[in-house]
Amino acid sequence: MEYYVYILHSSSIDKYYVGQTSNIENRLKFHNSSEYNKIWTKRGIPWELVYLEKCENKSASLKREKYIKRQKSRVYIEDLISSKVG
Repeated sequence: MEYYVYILHSSSIDKYYVGQTSNIENRLKFHNSSEYNKIWTKRGIPWELVYLEKCENKSASLKREKYIKRQKSRVYIEDLISSKVG
């Protein structure tokens, strides 16, 4: 099974959300569903996928997600996103 670290951006609240999943399509639908989404991301609908990184396994994706979140830096996230463009 493939696992991914992803970053979403909400233009409406100008915030990023970092997460990990094995099914990015379902996860994006969840974050953009006001019916099922009861977490923080509900207030940012619509969310756009701006970064996707494939990981070896679930453990690696969890470690990578935690690393990105520990940076607590919008600049770090934006640099990460821009490094994947092109």
